[in-house]
Amino acid sequence: MRYGMQLPVQSLSTIYAEPWEREAGPADLVEIARAADRCGFDYIASCDHVAIPRRLADAMSTTWYDPVATLAYLAAVTTNVRLLSHVAVAGLRHPLITAKAYATLDHLSGGRLILGVGAGHVQEEFDAVGADFARRGPVLDETIDALRAAFAEEYPEHHGEFFDFGGLGQRPRPAQPDGPPIWVGGSSPAAVRRAAVRGDGWLPQGDPRDKLPRQIARIRELREAAGVTTPIEIGAIAEPLHIGDPTWEVGRRTLHGKPDALAASLREYPAMGVGQIQVRFRSRSRGELIEQMEAFAADVAPHLDA
Repeated sequence: MRYGMQLPVQSLSTIYAEPWEREAGPADLVEIARAADRCGFDYIASCDHVAIPRRLADAMSTTWYDPVATLAYLAAVTTNVRLLSHVAVAGLRHPLITAKAYATLDHLSGGRLILGVGAGHVQEEFDAVGADFARRGPVLDETIDALRAAFAEEYPEHHGEFFDFGGLGQRPRPAQPDGPPIWVGGSSPAAVRRAAVRGDGWLPQGDPRDKLPRQIARIRELREAAGVTTPIEIGAIAEPLHIGDPTWEVGRRTLHGKPDALAASLREYPAMGVGQIQVRFRSRSRGELIEQMEAFAADVAPHLDA
């Protein structure tokens, strides 16, 4: 069972950002990325939004670091941890632009990129850049096909409904021979189908534990029906965590307590077919977050496969 985490600071959505993150910056990101590298985290992740409309700004904030710039910056100060876009709203950009940026990031990081993609949900972003919000699902389907073509060949050919290109070369090439794995984010029926048919991995968004087995079974059923025989990486986002007994209010959904009890709870995920979990720790400072990451790696993670 592998474990990764979405980075703090780079996104200040009120759904998950802690108060201390509002005053944090690049130095904090560096120390947290180094801690993840040191503690054996499989990946660190960065979100993607281009611009947030005023109607959503109170809840989402307007702080969303660019994932390519953020992950490239952190690639230079880490060695082993993989770099995940969770998720890139691929339909906002032409696939050749996306391929150029992420192939370069994979090249610079020595093959540590995971390209997570999703359909997006903010119509104003699509309208502002001239992208098709109403057809963002079919556009994303074709974008994944076009990205695979661009990652596979220096001079890719793709002739589809939305994108048409050929005879155009791109270097540098990705460090991973077939390009970075593409993980599909989302839990809607369309996202599940997309992950099953086109993805190397699936990143559910907010599915509670009792719904995951049904979703996983559906992915395997769709994959088999499509004749896809390669393995798929099944992920899950765990409940917020706090290692130990907190002395402050961590929220009723937060799992907290002794490491062995937390490990026993989290072992439900691999039992249902999940191969990696994304974890998030409640914290009041960068130092406390890193302490929680270290405690998880030392005292919880070794028991996830028991």
